[in-house]
Amino acid sequence: MDLGLVGKVAFVAAASKGLGRAIAEEFAREGAKVVMCSRDEAAIGTAAREIAAATKGETLPVAADLSKKEDCERFINAGLEKFGRMDVLIVNAGGPPPGRFEELDEAAWDKAYQLTLMSAVRLVKLALPELKKTKGNVVFSTSTSVRQPTQYVALILSNALRAAVHGMLKTLSKDLGKDGIRVNAVQPGRVHTDRIDSLDADTAKRTGRSQEQVATGWHAQIPLGRYGDPREYAAAAVFLASERASYITGVSLQVDGGMLQAMF
Repeated sequence: MDLGLVGKVAFVAAASKGLGRAIAEEFAREGAKVVMCSRDEAAIGTAAREIAAATKGETLPVAADLSKKEDCERFINAGLEKFGRMDVLIVNAGGPPPGRFEELDEAAWDKAYQLTLMSAVRLVKLALPELKKTKGNVVFSTSTSVRQPTQYVALILSNALRAAVHGMLKTLSKDLGKDGIRVNAVQPGRVHTDRIDSLDADTAKRTGRSQEQVATGWHAQIPLGRYGDPREYAAAAVFLASERASYITGVSLQVDGGMLQAMF
């Protein structure tokens, strides 16, 4: 299937590893030019070079800490200076650390607020003038915890703030339709990344089980019986951003192997 992404420019936030990197590589495989950022300059440079080598695509690495306004600006401005346009914005950020409510102080909440919610606000605000020109779209990478937060009781920072992101994106999908801009989200379940490994390790420590036992317990809750591969998640995100999804907006797509059992 031709996704119509050849020559398009996709900005992928938090793309040095994990889901963000997988999305960046999938865009490059589809012929898009990719602007990708991470707070770790060496890591994002390496990821960009490896993706370019594997796909023969064009990538631009940008060092940017998305919890800071000036770094969000640097990410967007660098890509526009290099490629002159924006067709897709993937809003993504590393998840806040685990912790139960009583373990977290106001500083932890403030840090998570800046990274999870305000990075999304700033990136979209910076992107809108360009997306109006191209009739582009925004895809938010979030979490299935938006639909079922109680499955992750030690991720209250993520649960609370990603819900705010979803409220924003659903409103934007209504407001920006008149400009031809689509706004959607992809919600990963247990897709195997370093983040999932660290969360399983945290659960193991809290419960006195091994990390392998924790993972096996999750597998038992997933109808497909396994964790997802980042490439499977990336394929869904890139499809939503493509011309093949031109009549889809305001959608939050679960990519979770059937883990969430609710109808809505």
